[in-house]
Amino acid sequence: MIPRLLAACLAVSLTSATAAAVQPPREIKNVVMIVADDLKASVLGCYGDKVCATPNLDRLARNGMVFRRAYCQGTWCLPSRISFMFGRYRDKQNVSLGQHLQTHGLSSTRVGKIFHMRVPGDIIAGTDGQDHPACWSARFNSPGPEAHTPGEYACLNLNIVTRDLQNRQSTRMPHRMFVSVKGDADGTEQPDYKSASKAIELLKQSPERPFFLAVGLVRPHYPMVAPGKYFEPYGIERIEMPANWHDDTDDIPKLGIAKTNNRKNAIGNYPENQKRMWAAYYASVTFMDHQVGRILDALEDSPHRDQTAVIFTSDHGYHLGEHGFWQKSNLHEEVIRVPLLIDAPGMPSGQSDSLAELVDLYPTICDLVGVPVAAAAEGTSLMPVLADSTAGVKSEALSFQNGTSIRTDRWHMMRYDDDSEELYDMHNDPGETTNLANRSQYAEVLQRLRERLRERTDHFTERKTQR
Repeated sequence: MIPRLLAACLAVSLTSATAAAVQPPREIKNVVMIVADDLKASVLGCYGDKVCATPNLDRLARNGMVFRRAYCQGTWCLPSRISFMFGRYRDKQNVSLGQHLQTHGLSSTRVGKIFHMRVPGDIIAGTDGQDHPACWSARFNSPGPEAHTPGEYACLNLNIVTRDLQNRQSTRMPHRMFVSVKGDADGTEQPDYKSASKAIELLKQSPERPFFLAVGLVRPHYPMVAPGKYFEPYGIERIEMPANWHDDTDDIPKLGIAKTNNRKNAIGNYPENQKRMWAAYYASVTFMDHQVGRILDALEDSPHRDQTAVIFTSDHGYHLGEHGFWQKSNLHEEVIRVPLLIDAPGMPSGQSDSLAELVDLYPTICDLVGVPVAAAAEGTSLMPVLADSTAGVKSEALSFQNGTSIRTDRWHMMRYDDDSEELYDMHNDPGETTNLANRSQYAEVLQRLRERLRERTDHFTERKTQR
């Protein structure tokens, strides 16, 4: 009898082999890809949040395919964006997506942050950050005032609230991660508004060739800035902290504990300010959602709609107190799970539990517009899932930070660089509150996952040796 894990891998191989055969029923010439920054999947209405208002992303979800289990490969901005834009798990050994599309007749335009930009530094300065110019036939930055936006400023871990424009935590300052601003103006001065406006301008044009338009929005990345009206629906009385918001680290190895946590940061001293962090995150998400809506409306009003696929995702998720953790650069579910919505004309709408990775975006976009996938791309096209929400293209998702995470349908294992481990039963413990790695009854599960992880990481090791 074929072992179950091997059988699953064979099934994935067979499904992947059929990916190129799946074609959308109508011709798709263009792709609009919208990338949010630091956006966790669980905060969106279409992913089950009952508080945060995201009507435009919910609209996109109704019209397209919702990937409920999509995972990033890098757990902070730089490695994640390199991964999905080069179609590689851990390096850039490929032609970038935009450059590849250009060689096959498409234009490739960047608006805002797609490759890594320092937020707030590059946003305030209006600079390119660590961009890859060859990826683009045109590119546009969207500067903004960030924490220096006039309005009510809060640095929540220091318990400071002021309207003074002086002495605000900003670029490279140690407490900038806990800053929010309830802006006095209408938001037109903000980078995401400017990015949406530029995207709208481009969609109104009559392009000479098919286009790939990548729009990078910087919210809800800190500083969490939005016009004051976006904060109004999110009083702290509406905020419920995650069930595992208390210190939940006794069974987590040292390398699995986030650097920013309630034990080491003063935010742990202010329970109400922790709720205000959620409120500010919600406000900036809703503001970002409004900009997505403006782009979607412009596309609907354009002559390109029936030939344009829309993709929405984020570079990685975010901790807002789960386990007592804050921010990113961590292998737990709230960081590695990302929203992924794809609306492809002629393809059915629905929701899928198929495992997906951001590295899959490169071959999926190529397949959508009928461009051959670059040989060095490592992802798997999601076209079979777009055609049938019950289809699957892979048996696990990998993420990397101080080690490697392997996420399967049921299990989530992290194996760190010092060989320490975490194991969670995601069907029965989705909040990852009980580490099963040291429990003898799970030894067989753990061993199977180790073997599979070794197969995948040996591939990376061999590749590095060959170079």
